[in-house]
Amino acid sequence: MAWTQSDIDKAKANYAKGALKLRLASGEEIGFASGNDMLKRIRIMEAELAGLAAGVARVSYPRSTRGL
Repeated sequence: MAWTQSDIDKAKANYAKGALKLRLASGEEIGFASGNDMLKRIRIMEAELAGLAAGVARVSYPRSTRGL
């Protein structure tokens, strides 16, 4: 999902208030079990937005120890 800076700002504001729900610019609402879960999602959102701004795409390759 593509996050916007507005989504991140709203998430931080809600986290500061102690709210565990977030309504995104797209209208989607996300609920969190705890403040820690919300903080983890904020960090993920920031990392993904930073990656998009830098033009960096993440690529991962599967590894196998059995030669598969």
